[in-house]
Amino acid sequence: MTDIAQNDTGETSMDVKLRRETKGFFAGLRRVLSKRRYRWPLYLLGIAILGLIAFWFTFMRDLPSTDTLLDYEPALPTFVRDVNGEPVQSFARERRVELAFEEYPPQLIRAFLAAEDADFFSHNGLDYPGLAAAAIDFVRIEVTGAEERARGGSTITQQVAKNLLLTDEYSITRKIREAILATRIEGALTKQRILELYLNQIFLGRNAYGVQAASRAYFDKDVADLELHEAAFLAGLPQAPSRYNPITNPDAAIGRRNVVLELMRDNDWISEAEYTAARAEPLGTTRSTQSVTDNVDGYYMEEVRRILVDSFGDDAEDGPYGVYSGGLWVRTSYDPDMQASAENALRAGLLRFDRGRPWAGPVATIPMDDGEWRSRLASANLSVDYEDWRVAVVISKDASAAQIGFADGETASLSRGSASVARRGGGTAFSTMQPGDIITVRPSGSGYAFVKVPDISGGMVVEDVQTGRVYAMQGGFSSGLEDFNRATQAERQPGSSIKPFVYAAALENGMTPASIIVDGPFCVYQGATLGRKCFRNSGGGVAGPQTLRWGLEQSRNLMTVRTASETGMENVVELISNAGIGEHEPFLSTSLGSGDTSVLRIVNAYGMLANHGRDVGPSLIDYVQDRRGEVIYPANWRACEGCNADDWDGGRMPRPPVPGRQIIDPMTAFQMVHILEGVIQRGTATILRDLGHPIFGKTGTTTGPTNVWFVGGTANLVAGVYMGYDRQNRSLGFGAGGTLAAPIFRQFMAETLEDQAVIPFRAPRGIRMVRIDRRSGRRVFGGWPSQDSHSAIIWEAFRPDSEPTRTIRRDVLARRPARPVLNEAEQNTVEIDAPRNDSEFLQSEGGIY
Repeated sequence: MTDIAQNDTGETSMDVKLRRETKGFFAGLRRVLSKRRYRWPLYLLGIAILGLIAFWFTFMRDLPSTDTLLDYEPALPTFVRDVNGEPVQSFARERRVELAFEEYPPQLIRAFLAAEDADFFSHNGLDYPGLAAAAIDFVRIEVTGAEERARGGSTITQQVAKNLLLTDEYSITRKIREAILATRIEGALTKQRILELYLNQIFLGRNAYGVQAASRAYFDKDVADLELHEAAFLAGLPQAPSRYNPITNPDAAIGRRNVVLELMRDNDWISEAEYTAARAEPLGTTRSTQSVTDNVDGYYMEEVRRILVDSFGDDAEDGPYGVYSGGLWVRTSYDPDMQASAENALRAGLLRFDRGRPWAGPVATIPMDDGEWRSRLASANLSVDYEDWRVAVVISKDASAAQIGFADGETASLSRGSASVARRGGGTAFSTMQPGDIITVRPSGSGYAFVKVPDISGGMVVEDVQTGRVYAMQGGFSSGLEDFNRATQAERQPGSSIKPFVYAAALENGMTPASIIVDGPFCVYQGATLGRKCFRNSGGGVAGPQTLRWGLEQSRNLMTVRTASETGMENVVELISNAGIGEHEPFLSTSLGSGDTSVLRIVNAYGMLANHGRDVGPSLIDYVQDRRGEVIYPANWRACEGCNADDWDGGRMPRPPVPGRQIIDPMTAFQMVHILEGVIQRGTATILRDLGHPIFGKTGTTTGPTNVWFVGGTANLVAGVYMGYDRQNRSLGFGAGGTLAAPIFRQFMAETLEDQAVIPFRAPRGIRMVRIDRRSGRRVFGGWPSQDSHSAIIWEAFRPDSEPTRTIRRDVLARRPARPVLNEAEQNTVEIDAPRNDSEFLQSEGGIY
């Protein structure tokens, strides 16, 4: 651009200005802004854009995607079934039963629509008049500072958005986010699906989430069986479940129910007559929460819970199959009858031993200085599931009686005489009790009497031989007092109950049940540090050369360590490890049970022996199904195709694969079981001889004795019992061996086997049954075993070509007693009772060999 000007003198000057033409967005913007008529509209547009950005950052940036609702699955409890398929336990933080929309009766749906959102099927997710009223109410409360919450104004869709995708924060921000999300939900889901989510998710009190769970909690009915007044009551609860509690505030509950009935009538969903009839009905709710299952709890179910948590986690954050959210269906081998028998037998044994012994002290103690004993006692979560025993806390005490209290607030008196049992360390239980001590009591007259929980404890496991399914498990006196499970978690020395596996290793390495082993002094040099170690029998003394069978039947320590030494401890501990008992060091003391194991592991090992040497592993859980019925545990589970057919189709019968792995030779396993039958007949467990069933088993006692065991069973069932003190290795007293654990086993088996068929132990292919002299182990041709358990002649199991040969030494023949001369009647008796040849014996035993 050029400007020409003339100055005062008449001279002409020229100014030259150069302007560069620019292009692009900003140049165009400057040109537009230079024109006043466009400037303010553009400013307003910029402000709007900034406002939208701020709105997005404030309300929409991290809104959850409605796509998650397409596959949404509410948290459902896990249900556990027993061996009969009956539900016996549930694991839940929220009681909920999920139903499809079609499973909710129309009358119930109309009740909830009347109470919460009558225009649900006609709006787009928002109730604009309701939102406006809620906003005005919110402003009023903020201005006046009133201590209340503004009215909700939420539709059912907004409640779904809040319950499933947002928090319960009380703010205008959350309300706006809720409204935005509600419109998105309406675009993504059908009305029926939204209502289904709402009815399955809403909290209705009594820890019931969802209408079906609430129906069970308040009326012990399914939703399909609810009457009109009951449906109306449930529909009135979402507003404030605690305010309309039918027990604590029945008038408010009835009033709210009647409001819902009135709304249903005003919407022409019920007639005037139906309204009048329903309004006249009482509430009809139950006083206590009804559960789908009568939870059996206890050590067994706690072990099931541990397994599930280890496999799937606790909640949805841990994966889709969380124990408390995944809606799992768990089939277990829990047998209610066997579990009850095991509990009763173990508890009876513990109480029997503890009777007359000093009191060890209170279960626990709580502070009493502020008077909050009730809440503290409830928080301790202690109980005792035995007869009518209860857990109480000592509130106060004088010279003659004590005042005790329970977790429900009840108080009672405890007499001095009922607590006169001696206290370890001096005094009596009553004289040493202090306020805050938690004790166990039982009703007595108008008050309560003190009862002593046994200081000794123990564990018991019952398992199926062929499948390894654990039918029963008891890990102490009461799981309500302590959850430490001695059946699975306690590591204890098994003592002599390990000996069958020592001798099994010997049989695997060339010995036979008739092998002669010297029961005599046995010492080993353990090096310069440990010096010379000499072993001894538990009762002292020696018996000289004896058969392997006799050594195990009589549980001779010297014969055991000699056998282990000759077999090689490396071979012994390898078999113990393969049997799943534990990883033990190859020391000779290991052959006497100095290593640690658990009741579950050693019971399973005995089951392996009875199962012809095949270990299938212990299992509490048969399989786990997800909420859709798909099996998700164990990972290698396969359905047996054709096993559930109604009739034979003419094809081959289905044959599921044989589970487990072979640990020892089937013939070795049978030989050991056959020897362990002798333990019952004439060894250390003769208390079990009169059960009327073939039983095998072995007692176990550790030095002290500090631990006592019995493990054994029948051809189908194996069980094991352990007893001992937890806190320290205290002696159980002289002679405690087979007199403590075996009676517990006997009580259990007497109840369990009462109506069961007598089944012998079946020998595997190849076993040879040979008559031998029980003490010398030599083969016998001229005599027969008798029914007497101490008969000189017995049937013994041998591998082929390992049976002893007939002796021809004259000195041995001369020492044999002369055969008695029998009269005709006696001969006839012998002819009937004693088979004359081995073939007849095999047939008399059912041909099992």
